Amino acid sequence: MSKKFTLGKHERLKSRKQIDELFAQGNNFYQPPLKVFYLCKKAEAEGAGVKMGVAVSSKNFKRAVNRNRIKRLVREAYRLQKPEFANEVTTSGKQLAVFFVYTSKELINFAAVHETMKLILQRLRKLIHENHSQAS
Repeated sequence: MSKKFTLGKHERLKSRKQIDELFAQGNNFYQPPLKVFYLCKKAEAEGAGVKMGVAVSSKNFKRAVNRNRIKRLVREAYRLQKPEFANEVTTSGKQLAVFFVYTSKELINFAAVHETMKLILQRLRKLIHENHSQAS
């Protein structure tokens, strides 16, 4: 059976409560041009998995067209690389909330976003495995 390259509604970080918790208790790191906020915890009744969100500052990009384009590129880069990453998180019994904030003042092409996302997901894997081994 082929991998599912989708990004459904249940995989989006939309709850104000979850977003506030992520920024208050979560950790972050910077992988130019994205700042990544993440919160990893044991899966609850909701189940294991990954939820993600994207933000682009209107201070850096006045036109909504440009902000929406960047958000689309980031979501697409994540969507294409998500299946194996989400599978690892789910099998480890974790629940992960990730929020990407675009910090550059210049538009970027898809190839650069895709490469950056690959590095981010590798780093998140490493952080989750460290967290999992410490919890055991």
